[in-house]
Amino acid sequence: MQFRQKALVKLESPEELDVPVRFARAQGRLVLAVTAVVMAAATVWALTGTVSATLGVPGILTRAEGSYLLQSPVAGQVTALLVEEGRPVSPGTPLLTVRTAQGEQPVRAVAGGRVATLVARVGSVVTAGADVAVVERVTDPDEPLVAVLYATGGSAAEVRVGASVDLSLATVPRERFGVLHGRIKAVGRAPQTQAQIAGFLGDNGLAAQFSRQGNPVAVLVQLESATGTESGYAWSSAGGPPYAIESGTPVTGAVRLSAQRPVDWLLP
Repeated sequence: MQFRQKALVKLESPEELDVPVRFARAQGRLVLAVTAVVMAAATVWALTGTVSATLGVPGILTRAEGSYLLQSPVAGQVTALLVEEGRPVSPGTPLLTVRTAQGEQPVRAVAGGRVATLVARVGSVVTAGADVAVVERVTDPDEPLVAVLYATGGSAAEVRVGASVDLSLATVPRERFGVLHGRIKAVGRAPQTQAQIAGFLGDNGLAAQFSRQGNPVAVLVQLESATGTESGYAWSSAGGPPYAIESGTPVTGAVRLSAQRPVDWLLP
């Protein structure tokens, strides 16, 4: 009965038409306006703005023609090393001698280049086919270095020729000297096998490392040159490290991918 009585009173009372309508307060209008502006700006940015992403890819500094593993054609004991690491050699130059049952036998360079590493040591015993040296395929000692990155999986499809790359070197403290600048010069057409990588780099260990997650695609990076740095290349810092950088240095490349509109992430 209590609720019935209240309902009757409500019906008998006249409508409150003369009560003024209360609109939102000034603070509420301000919040609404700011929200509308932010949403409009976000919509414009999503439609017209761009976002650039980077892809981290491991690699190494090397020469454009790569290197090769020199193997001993004979078995025996190494008696002498005839060259030093870093020395240029011509095709047929003897690099070391091996004592065999037939006497002293020289092991000669198959192709010209620069001796990067002497694997064999005096007194060591080698078998036929054993690795004894790594020779870079280079004819001009002033030939610039390049970086070769190995992109695995489908990430190589996102890499474009001409894209800029920032290279972090294992031997250069990034917090002190920054990163090395470069640009993509070429992207491989097909994945490379571990044997192909080893044949180019002259290093089976590196080939196994770069192939750990499957056959990668090789990405060639041309380093930007600079006359005011000790290394001869452009760095993100003023002068880069106060020393030269060497072939065979491991690097990690931050490759800049194509810019995308934020709205593209929402579209199928």
